[in-house]
Amino acid sequence: MTPPDSTLPIIHAIRILHKDLYCIAGKLSKRDKLGLHARVETSCIEILGLAVEAAFKPKTQKIGSLESLRIKVEILKHLIRTEHELEIIDVKTYLRLSEKLVKISKMTNGWINFVTQKGAV
Repeated sequence: MTPPDSTLPIIHAIRILHKDLYCIAGKLSKRDKLGLHARVETSCIEILGLAVEAAFKPKTQKIGSLESLRIKVEILKHLIRTEHELEIIDVKTYLRLSEKLVKISKMTNGWINFVTQKGAV
Protein backbone atom coordinates (compact mmCIF):
# COMPACT_ATOMS: atom_id res chain seq x y z
CA MET A 1 0.00 0.00 0.00
CA THR A 2 1.45 3.35 -1.00
CA PRO A 3 0.72 6.55 0.89
CA PRO A 4 -1.69 9.01 -0.73
CA ASP A 5 -0.14 11.94 -2.57
CA SER A 6 -1.64 14.36 -0.04
CA THR A 7 0.79 13.14 2.65
CA LEU A 8 3.89 13.75 0.60
CA PRO A 9 4.03 17.54 1.17
CA ILE A 10 4.36 17.16 4.96
CA ILE A 11 7.05 14.51 4.61
CA HIS A 12 8.88 16.73 2.13
CA ALA A 13 8.58 19.75 4.46
CA ILE A 14 10.03 17.73 7.35
CA ARG A 15 12.92 16.52 5.16
CA ILE A 16 13.71 20.11 4.16
CA LEU A 17 13.64 21.13 7.84
CA HIS A 18 16.01 18.31 8.74
CA LYS A 19 18.37 19.25 5.91
CA ASP A 20 18.42 22.82 7.23
CA LEU A 21 19.09 21.64 10.80
CA TYR A 22 21.86 19.34 9.58
CA CYS A 23 23.58 22.18 7.73
CA ILE A 24 23.34 24.46 10.77
CA ALA A 25 25.18 21.87 12.89
CA GLY A 26 28.35 22.38 10.86
CA LYS A 27 28.56 25.97 12.05
CA LEU A 28 28.08 25.25 15.75
CA SER A 29 30.63 24.67 18.47
CA LYS A 30 31.25 21.07 19.47
CA ARG A 31 29.45 21.60 22.78
CA ASP A 32 26.30 22.94 21.12
CA LYS A 33 26.42 20.46 18.25
CA LEU A 34 26.64 17.46 20.58
CA GLY A 35 24.29 18.94 23.19
CA LEU A 36 20.97 20.60 22.55
CA HIS A 37 21.29 20.65 18.77
CA ALA A 38 21.79 16.88 18.67
CA ARG A 39 18.46 16.54 20.49
CA VAL A 40 16.84 18.92 17.99
CA GLU A 41 18.06 16.83 15.06
CA THR A 42 16.92 13.60 16.73
CA SER A 43 13.51 15.11 17.36
CA CYS A 44 13.22 16.13 13.71
CA ILE A 45 14.04 12.58 12.60
CA GLU A 46 11.39 11.28 15.01
CA ILE A 47 8.71 13.50 13.47
CA LEU A 48 9.77 12.35 10.02
CA GLY A 49 9.33 8.76 11.18
CA LEU A 50 5.89 9.48 12.61
CA ALA A 51 4.75 11.17 9.40
CA VAL A 52 5.91 8.24 7.27
CA GLU A 53 4.33 5.80 9.73
CA ALA A 54 0.99 7.63 9.57
CA ALA A 55 1.13 7.73 5.79
CA PHE A 56 1.33 3.95 5.57
CA LYS A 57 -1.20 3.08 8.29
CA PRO A 58 -4.81 2.33 7.46
CA LYS A 59 -7.16 5.27 8.02
CA THR A 60 -8.56 3.74 11.19
CA GLN A 61 -5.11 3.64 12.79
CA LYS A 62 -3.62 6.98 11.68
CA ILE A 63 -4.88 9.18 14.52
CA GLY A 64 -2.46 7.82 17.15
CA SER A 65 0.59 8.53 15.00
CA LEU A 66 -0.77 11.94 14.01
CA GLU A 67 -1.41 12.95 17.62
CA SER A 68 2.16 11.90 18.51
CA LEU A 69 3.40 13.85 15.50
CA ARG A 70 1.56 16.97 16.67
CA ILE A 71 3.08 16.72 20.16
CA LYS A 72 6.62 16.11 18.86
CA VAL A 73 6.35 19.11 16.51
CA GLU A 74 5.41 21.30 19.47
CA ILE A 75 8.34 19.94 21.48
CA LEU A 76 10.66 20.69 18.55
CA LYS A 77 9.34 24.27 18.40
CA HIS A 78 10.27 24.73 22.06
CA LEU A 79 13.71 23.18 21.62
CA ILE A 80 14.50 25.49 18.73
CA ARG A 81 13.25 28.48 20.71
CA THR A 82 15.57 27.41 23.54
CA GLU A 83 18.47 27.26 21.07
CA HIS A 84 17.70 30.84 20.09
CA GLU A 85 17.40 32.00 23.70
CA LEU A 86 20.76 30.42 24.52
CA GLU A 87 22.21 32.18 21.45
CA ILE A 88 23.15 28.89 19.81
CA ILE A 89 21.34 30.06 16.67
CA ASP A 90 20.80 33.64 15.52
CA VAL A 91 17.47 35.43 15.04
CA LYS A 92 17.41 34.95 11.26
CA THR A 93 17.94 31.19 11.60
CA TYR A 94 15.38 30.96 14.38
CA LEU A 95 12.73 32.74 12.31
CA ARG A 96 13.44 30.55 9.27
CA LEU A 97 13.15 27.35 11.30
CA SER A 98 10.06 28.58 13.15
CA GLU A 99 8.34 29.38 9.88
CA LYS A 100 8.97 25.85 8.63
CA LEU A 101 7.71 24.35 11.89
CA VAL A 102 4.52 26.42 11.80
CA LYS A 103 3.89 25.16 8.28
CA ILE A 104 4.48 21.54 9.39
CA SER A 105 2.20 22.07 12.40
CA LYS A 106 -0.59 23.40 10.18
CA MET A 107 -0.19 20.44 7.81
CA THR A 108 -0.36 18.03 10.75
CA ASN A 109 -3.50 19.65 12.14
CA GLY A 110 -5.07 19.63 8.69
CA TRP A 111 -4.27 15.95 8.31
CA ILE A 112 -5.80 15.20 11.72
CA ASN A 113 -8.94 17.14 10.77
CA PHE A 114 -9.16 15.28 7.47
CA VAL A 115 -8.85 11.88 9.13
CA THR A 116 -11.38 12.65 11.87
CA GLN A 117 -13.93 14.23 9.48
CA LYS A 118 -13.94 11.13 7.31
CA GLY A 119 -15.13 9.07 10.30
CA ALA A 120 -11.93 7.06 10.43
CA VAL A 121 -11.77 7.23 14.21
